[in-house]
Amino acid sequence: MRLPVNAAISQLNSHFLRIKRSAAEGRWQEAIFAYVEITRTGIRVTDPAVLHSVVKSSSKLSVAHGRCIHASLVKQGLDALSSTSNCVMDSYAKCGDMNSAMNVFLHMRVKDCVSWNVIILGFFYHGCLEDGLWWFVKARVNDFDPNVSTLVLVIRACKDVRAYRLGAEVHGYLVRSGIMDVLPVQNSLLSMYADLDMDCARNLFDRMPVRDVISWSVMVAGYVHVDESEIGMEMFVEMVCGDNVDPDAMTMVSVLKACGGLGNLGVGRMLHGYAVKRRFEEDPFVENSLIDLYSKCEDQASGWRVFKDVRLKNIVMWNCMLSCLVHNEKFSEALSTFRSMQDEGIEYDEVTLVNMLNICKFYCDLSWIKSIHSRALRKRHEANTILLNSLTDAYMNCGRLGLAQAIFDCTGQRNVVSWGIMISGLILNGEPEEALKLYGRMVWELQEPNAVIILCLLEACSLCADLTKSKAGHAIALRRFMNKEIAVSTAIVDMYCKCSDTKSAIKIFNKISGRNVITWSAMVAGYGINGLAREGLALVAAMKRENMKPNDVTALSVLSACSHQGLIDEGLSFFKSMVEEYGIQPGKEHYAILVDMLGRSGNLEMALDLIKSVPGTLEDSPSAWGSLLRACRNFRNTEVGEDAASRVLELQPTHSANYMLASGMYAANGMWDLATRVRRLAKEEGVKVVAGYSMVSVNNESWRFVAGDESHPMADEIKSAIKQLHSSMEKKITDDDAVNILDC
Repeated sequence: MRLPVNAAISQLNSHFLRIKRSAAEGRWQEAIFAYVEITRTGIRVTDPAVLHSVVKSSSKLSVAHGRCIHASLVKQGLDALSSTSNCVMDSYAKCGDMNSAMNVFLHMRVKDCVSWNVIILGFFYHGCLEDGLWWFVKARVNDFDPNVSTLVLVIRACKDVRAYRLGAEVHGYLVRSGIMDVLPVQNSLLSMYADLDMDCARNLFDRMPVRDVISWSVMVAGYVHVDESEIGMEMFVEMVCGDNVDPDAMTMVSVLKACGGLGNLGVGRMLHGYAVKRRFEEDPFVENSLIDLYSKCEDQASGWRVFKDVRLKNIVMWNCMLSCLVHNEKFSEALSTFRSMQDEGIEYDEVTLVNMLNICKFYCDLSWIKSIHSRALRKRHEANTILLNSLTDAYMNCGRLGLAQAIFDCTGQRNVVSWGIMISGLILNGEPEEALKLYGRMVWELQEPNAVIILCLLEACSLCADLTKSKAGHAIALRRFMNKEIAVSTAIVDMYCKCSDTKSAIKIFNKISGRNVITWSAMVAGYGINGLAREGLALVAAMKRENMKPNDVTALSVLSACSHQGLIDEGLSFFKSMVEEYGIQPGKEHYAILVDMLGRSGNLEMALDLIKSVPGTLEDSPSAWGSLLRACRNFRNTEVGEDAASRVLELQPTHSANYMLASGMYAANGMWDLATRVRRLAKEEGVKVVAGYSMVSVNNESWRFVAGDESHPMADEIKSAIKQLHSSMEKKITDDDAVNILDC
């Protein structure tokens, strides 16, 4: 018996309602069973709402179920409906099957705004930002009008892939279409401009009629990102006090970072209290930022208290605490924290290993570094560039150039930091020539150097003491427009001074605008190392005229120059004015140079009294005792010299120069037994004597010579040339003596 028409319609509507309700409540299988039950009766379902529920339920079960339902719709010819195809395409996109979604999209006869939105958003959701932007541009050519959600994602994608030109075009479209006043769109634009140019971001921000917590947070974070922490702090104060906008956790993260950048501990404590009052202290990002704040303010005790109060410590929290301790050079505490982390069962990651390498570098422990290297290999972190850079740096610091070079060569994505570590490491290990060659290789591989690399290049040139190479380094800095940076200009001055070209150094010095105390100190030191102590003193007077106050480094340079030039009265006078006029508190190095100054003038007893009168400062200073020992050797004073020798050998038992000084002092006084005993002691202690060398530049290549070295391929020719030079000098001296006698 057939049901009446009204009853059949009522039953069908009941099935439709069941499908929609089951899909809405997440009972996907029940919705599919109800749909299959209807289709088996031969009824063709065309209601878009029901079809959408069926497609959604099938895709939630699996991609295979979704394909079956899609095939069923195609067989019934229902895929011709744009709404149905849009729903199928959306289900494929949400399942991550963008190929199937694109296949549906390309075969649609009529594409409406929903179709374009679905395909564009699908690419964005799955991280294919460039593809999403390409289809957005294509959609605009086809007169597509995007909705607000799509525009927000498009602007965000422009920021992430740095497609700022397209972002500006979208900005223009927003103004023309009248959507510019929508706050989420404005915030997205603000975030993009903050990443590009804070002046543009501030201009847009000031024009916004309504600003919410996101708007303010973007501005605070933007200023912190460009190292304008003070302005970021001012924005936060204006946000809370002026606009009465309550900050969220992300705002607190940004403002805490700004405070850490300024190193203002007092304000940091106030912000900590504010975070507690607003109940942000349990947010993991805020907790990490608080630890980082106290680290930068050198208050690791407060950072440790924050860390201890954290209930659930994840790997990020442990790494943050490790970084805090390493940053403040609390290496033993950092090691203890790492052991506690292992006891808690927390698995270390790349950041942990980088922190541990910084500790190993401080202790210069090769076995630890190799252990961390093996752990990195076991965890398959060998592709992490930051970790590989840290390993290279650690091996360089331990003098293992071969291992460092091997890691550097294996680094796939070498960045400017990788090159900088290798170049500076070679300089640290006394290989400036190799550092220059590596710089050439870097340029050959089209890696753009930054200011740090240029500083390393200039330092390598200065260590080579080769004026030709130094001028080449200066030219490279000019071509790269790096000479405008004050640090680079100062390095150029220092380089020319170390090459004994003080004329070029003072010429560069006079052209530097905005000279700081470091620049002045470099020029003063340059005069000192070139035996121009009086010019150095005159430059200090010029500093005073320009209201530039000397610092402790400037004072060291002046005192050292006076000591080496025998300007005892001038040096003592400057030492007095350094304390009374400039307010510089003398340190161990200043007193050590004062001892050297007194020793060079023969005031050995006075120098000894000075060492003993500054307890805790000079009693454990090897440089002070070494200066006194050198003076005792020069003036053949063994009474004071014996005391100085015993102290300096106790403080530096592995320093070969101290043994040579002590032996030379005894030999100068004819005490050969004691001189021999000191040399035997050095041999028993395993101290290797480091020979001094001379360096000569021939055809743009530097050659080193030590006494008795005949390994050079042109040794015979060099000996012959030296003999001829010696004969010429003797003849010249004899002729001059004859002239002097005739004059008399």
